[in-house]
Amino acid sequence: MDFSLILFVALMVSGGILLAYRIFSRRTHAPATFVSETAKQPLLVEYARAFFPVILIVFVLRSFIVEPFRIPSGSMLPSLHIGDFILVNKFAYGIRLPILHHMILPIDSPKRGDVMVFRYPVDPNLNFIKRVVGLPGDVLTYRGKQLSINGVQVSTASNGEFILKQSETRSRSVDQYTETIGEESHQIVVDRDRNSRDLNEVRVPDGHYFVMGDNRDHSNDSRYWRFVPESHLVGKAFYIWFSWKSATGGGVEWSRIGNWID
Repeated sequence: MDFSLILFVALMVSGGILLAYRIFSRRTHAPATFVSETAKQPLLVEYARAFFPVILIVFVLRSFIVEPFRIPSGSMLPSLHIGDFILVNKFAYGIRLPILHHMILPIDSPKRGDVMVFRYPVDPNLNFIKRVVGLPGDVLTYRGKQLSINGVQVSTASNGEFILKQSETRSRSVDQYTETIGEESHQIVVDRDRNSRDLNEVRVPDGHYFVMGDNRDHSNDSRYWRFVPESHLVGKAFYIWFSWKSATGGGVEWSRIGNWID
């Protein structure tokens, strides 16, 4: 179940209990108050008074300002590791009604190079995170593990090797590159032992975006299911606040905590 929906239900239940108690107290001429420390109130009302403001703050922060996510896969390596806990700016691309996902205040739109969280078009109940490479109207190709946008090949520069840690005892090396899209640069990895998922020329429709994982040969992205509609945007990832070594037996990854997401 959507955690936002759970918070909303909890908010409505606790708020409803407080409202009902206040109305009932007034009708029976009892001294009802939300702030009185001396008034004797039912245990259920006391719990509602304690939890309602906390739930409200969490709901507002998570729905409109910033939301935490955990990275479950290696599709964004080397930028994001399995077990990274990240923060996502919820108003970067506009303010939406929680649960309904309806835009109420447009603010900005995704840029090429943004690391974006969105609802998976194939199953909107799942959240995905990928890098934006194509904007509405862009024409893209991906051949021989080389991306081109509007007929211009995206610049890549070799940056040695990256070690993919598959477990505590298994690892393998892949090629790492610095990719530059416009004025922004980031790291990607390419698996020389895996066939390229080529993409013939496609045009990004209006109101849609083309996304790819930085781990180019191990990512379920727009090359397979095409485009992310604007209505599915969640926010822009910007900060790693915690990291756990999920792929190598556990433990805090101290070097990754506090890093900004390029």
